[in-house]
Amino acid sequence: MQPLSFPPRLLMGPGPINCYPRVLTAMSTQLVGQYDPTMTSYMNEVMELYRRVFNTQNQQTFLIDGTSRAGIEAALISCLEPGDKVLVPIFGRFGHLLAEIAERADAEVHTIEVPWGEVFDPQQIEEALKRIQPKLLAIVQGDTSTTMLQPLEELGDICRAHDVLFYTDATASIGGNPFETDAWKIDAVSVGLQKCLGGPSGSAPMTLSDRFVDCVRKRAHVEAGIRDAHHKSATGQRIRSNYFDLPMIMDYWGDERLNHHTEAATMLFGARECAVGLLTEGQDEVLKRHQFAGNAMLSGVQAMGLQPFGDLKHKMSNVVGVHIPDNVDGEAIRHTLLNTFNIEIGTSFGPLKGKVWRIGTMGYNARQDAVLQTLQSLETVLRRAGFSLSAGEAVDAAMAVYSGES
Repeated sequence: MQPLSFPPRLLMGPGPINCYPRVLTAMSTQLVGQYDPTMTSYMNEVMELYRRVFNTQNQQTFLIDGTSRAGIEAALISCLEPGDKVLVPIFGRFGHLLAEIAERADAEVHTIEVPWGEVFDPQQIEEALKRIQPKLLAIVQGDTSTTMLQPLEELGDICRAHDVLFYTDATASIGGNPFETDAWKIDAVSVGLQKCLGGPSGSAPMTLSDRFVDCVRKRAHVEAGIRDAHHKSATGQRIRSNYFDLPMIMDYWGDERLNHHTEAATMLFGARECAVGLLTEGQDEVLKRHQFAGNAMLSGVQAMGLQPFGDLKHKMSNVVGVHIPDNVDGEAIRHTLLNTFNIEIGTSFGPLKGKVWRIGTMGYNARQDAVLQTLQSLETVLRRAGFSLSAGEAVDAAMAVYSGES
């Protein structure tokens, strides 16, 4: 058997992306026992670091061991009892995912939709909340399937006015777009590492407000094998997943350190380094870097004569959708980029499958050389495939953004 060997890909799709080198280094650290004081100290530090990443004072801020979808499932399965109403506004693939997970919790799921490439006006969501009167609003902030960024700033106040809990999945957007948990009155957030945070998939940072904690604590249950006399029975229905049982996970991360699972230490080391890197560079600087990279990529594809997808007023900074020209074989272009230039860009799903490329500029790859290399290579592949364009204009347009000329 040969050692692992992968080609040197530059991952410029919608995620995952190339990890920051410091994250990979951290993940090579040797293990200690899960209750070693050094380990629990780092767990506490990770909680504090992610309070700063999420811009929150929430005590219950920790990691779910699993991909970003694990965080979504933990939030929804723990909150929603069978028959509870939930409203899911859908503007892309991942709104459909939230609805499916809520359905699997036997919730009464209500959806509203806008065409892919658009986002919701807050009044549309408030009207639906008034009509449906759900327990929970569940919405994606950034949906990479459409590259759109849903404004959240007004939704927290709307939810509080109607006594509705407010959950969002910010996996694709956090770190590259503004996110304010407390200021926006968001009750539960879950994310992944593999986008703007610059790590691998496999850990899902999460933060919960006191309101959300009170909700899930009503369903708290302690396994028989570890239950002590002071543990009380829940008043609500038992959470249907043991692994994604948030009260048990909170007890594991809390002072009691009540055993639930064995923490994925290597992922914790990586998640810690993702947060340290972001906070060391500075949140404002990281946001600015993503905005520059996103604007440069957008200007570059437009200079090639390609048409961006969707409402650009609501585009995520870290990924751009591009209409595949009618006379171009989109998959052949992606294949050549990958196998000749070692650059990956993405296609999309559902109604956009085969119609749109998605080009990411996030995390470690939100930098000038990666943007210019991608644009130059895409231009070359398109030109050789017979697409008419002016050579060099894409890179010139991107460099103009970086130099402040546009």
